[in-house]
Amino acid sequence: MNENLAEKIAGLKRERNALILAHNYQRPEVQDIADYTGDSLELSRKAASTDADVIVFCGVHFMAETAKILSPEKTVLLPDEDAGCPMADMITAEQLDREKGKYDGVQVVCYVNSSAAVKAGSDICCTSANAVQVVQAMEANRPILFIPDQYLGHYVMRKTHRELVLWPGYCPTHMKIGVEDIARQKSRYPDARVLVHPECRPDVIDAADEALSTGGIIRYARTYRGNTLIIGTETGILHRLRKENPEVEYLPVTNRGLCPNMKRITIEKVLWSLEEMEPQIAIPEDVRRRALTAVERMLAL
Repeated sequence: MNENLAEKIAGLKRERNALILAHNYQRPEVQDIADYTGDSLELSRKAASTDADVIVFCGVHFMAETAKILSPEKTVLLPDEDAGCPMADMITAEQLDREKGKYDGVQVVCYVNSSAAVKAGSDICCTSANAVQVVQAMEANRPILFIPDQYLGHYVMRKTHRELVLWPGYCPTHMKIGVEDIARQKSRYPDARVLVHPECRPDVIDAADEALSTGGIIRYARTYRGNTLIIGTETGILHRLRKENPEVEYLPVTNRGLCPNMKRITIEKVLWSLEEMEPQIAIPEDVRRRALTAVERMLAL
């Protein structure tokens, strides 16, 4: 890492009373300058509990929006305004309204990987870690529309035995992970455990030992007593795993599991963002309040 850049960022952080958040999928050097590293909702909740005036969210757009939903009084910066999420873009608020109109009494469970406007049109949010719990809490006699990730929704259906209407969204990065990749790595490391994210396809989940959120993968690794773990999610998580638990060898299921949108954030862009206080995240207050309601219903479970 460029030490001069890191020093400039540290100085501006103090000057702005800023907090730097980095998602687990970020570049190693971005994770290393962050105050906190984690998954999207975890980071937003952490930031909301601090007295920081500025949040620099090193992630993608919906994550920075979530931070703004929870901390409307704070300035939220996304160092690259083009760092979007293809899955979040697969459903709009207008599409959601049309889909809701097809089912009487529908309950909408919205994965946090979605825009503020889509959250605002939903009944409750969920994460990959608590999606099963959220769906179990929904009314049994009303239809449930699960958006936008069909594969997380499929995973939840299998776990809850509840029938869900699935929106046909997906994560392109997790779609790059295949059963043949798991078989290849298992043939090389037969004693290793395979952990994949529940955004993966059902056949990939079936071929793995566990399907876990990013936070779940990190917790699993902390107590793992084997020599090797094979990880099936975005490869940025390997940096944190290796830093926190260096005694274990961590291998990706495939090196194709890389999100180009996550990698748009660089430390140079973090510095620029703090210097210029741009790009700022703005959400209409009525949308923010309705989105907050969906998030708070989840947190209340």
